[in-house]
Amino acid sequence: MYKDFFGLRANPFNVNPDPRYLFLTRHTEEALACLTYGIQSRKGFVLLTGEVGTGKTTLINKLLEWLRAQQVPTAFIFNSRMNVPQFLDYMMADFGIPCDTRSKSQILLRLYNWLLERYRAGETAVLIVDEAQNLTNEVLEEIRMMTNLETFTEKLLQIVLVGQTELEQSLKQPNLRQLRQRLTLRAKTHPLTPDETKAYIQQRLRIAGSNGQQIFEPDALASIHRYASGIPRVVNLMCEHCLVSAFVDQQKVVSSGIVDAVARDFDLGDSRAPLSPPPQAADKFDLMNALKTISNLAERLKESERDVTKEGKL
Repeated sequence: MYKDFFGLRANPFNVNPDPRYLFLTRHTEEALACLTYGIQSRKGFVLLTGEVGTGKTTLINKLLEWLRAQQVPTAFIFNSRMNVPQFLDYMMADFGIPCDTRSKSQILLRLYNWLLERYRAGETAVLIVDEAQNLTNEVLEEIRMMTNLETFTEKLLQIVLVGQTELEQSLKQPNLRQLRQRLTLRAKTHPLTPDETKAYIQQRLRIAGSNGQQIFEPDALASIHRYASGIPRVVNLMCEHCLVSAFVDQQKVVSSGIVDAVARDFDLGDSRAPLSPPPQAADKFDLMNALKTISNLAERLKESERDVTKEGKL
């Protein structure tokens, strides 16, 4: 709707975790290096955690892109609300291991033999579990048992658990202490700083085809960081609606006033205010307010188009 108006080839603020748009901060580089090192060194168990919307899935998609380029056998489980049989079935299917039995012992035996074949061929098999904070204790215990699939010197299966900060709290339970002790490497994602937010927005605009012309005023960028508390997903949400609003008003540059209006529509508080919500709450917004905002913008767009039509007839 607004791409031509701002000279863009693509939507720069799509919330999908597109690895092309991965923004490498110091923390992100450290996390990615930790994940790749853990896999290459056969450390066995790696944990990646972070607040909602801080880019964990985008980072994992970048890791998956690298693993596929290296032709590493990989199983990626993105729906973690499964029981043990469902989890095992999904993992075996994603690895491409033929398995026509429902017997847990036979499934694990086939997995072990397959992993041994990969190891003898000089390959590394990787299991990545996203949204791991939703895993039941039974499934977490099953994952721990998989770390026992090993030779005398190395782990046969490399496991990456990815989840929100609640996962760290879950792993502190006494009954999961054995799993916690198996974690050899830990990585984290973090909210962006003000300078990183500015660079993040500019990078996404550049990748989307911007020729470098100013689209956001400096004050607008600062306001976006404050309202979003540096959480990339909320930054994307705000920038998307700021561009739509500016397009409807036929303004080539997004001002801080437009940012304030979008923040009000989504009920986002200024992080400088004494009663502002904590950073993790900034990613939550009311669905009805969101739909109302979209409806209002669509109506304003229709009015703008009618005005243009009338001027053409005159």
